[in-house]
Amino acid sequence: MISVVIPVLNEAARLEALIGGLRRQGGGHEIIVVDGGSQDGSADLARSLGVTVMTAAGGRGGQLAAGAGQASGDVVLFLHADTGFPEDGLALIEAKLADGKLAGGNFAIHFEGRRLFVRALNRFYAWIRRHGLYYGDSAIFVRSDVLDAIGGIRPLALMEDYDLSRHLEKAGATVCIHESPVITSSRRFDGRSAIAIVWEWLKIHALYHLGVAPERLARSYDSGRQSRASLTRQEWR
Repeated sequence: MISVVIPVLNEAARLEALIGGLRRQGGGHEIIVVDGGSQDGSADLARSLGVTVMTAAGGRGGQLAAGAGQASGDVVLFLHADTGFPEDGLALIEAKLADGKLAGGNFAIHFEGRRLFVRALNRFYAWIRRHGLYYGDSAIFVRSDVLDAIGGIRPLALMEDYDLSRHLEKAGATVCIHESPVITSSRRFDGRSAIAIVWEWLKIHALYHLGVAPERLARSYDSGRQSRASLTRQEWR
């Protein structure tokens, strides 16, 4: 059985389709929605759909850690609510892990949209995956025993997915599922220049490796995101 852990924050518009798609894949898999304080009824909607619902603080890292702690499956899949998951995705995970040789892996990722930067980003993600680097928006999955062995997913305020992938790569061989990629929202790139996006990515990774606390990185990231949202609202006035 696969335990699907879905962290949410104001994702009611996407939840029903995502959960419905997972349910149609059959297999009696477990779905755990972990709400981070939504104001749009995400948690109530998830309960009405009959899945396990939890609440957790500490950002996405705290949500993922809480969901993983509740999971009872042989495999844990961490799935973002704004990621379109393929209709054969759960079966593909089971098939890849059937021989017991792999620790886990992720899916190839395509970002929504036809913007030049988005197309370049798709190629960049494919390139870094060949070097063993991937993030949570690519639907990371891991055997439960391996997750326990690496100490679980750390409830970091930021970079929790990067931290998980680094530990997972050290734990054993992994696989990237290319047959049916996940389709991920590119909304966080809207209204931003390619230079600004790349600079922020480089800065956060550099500061993380220099030992800056994830909580401090998260405050900086959230501050920048709020500033961009404020500018967008002013433009529409």
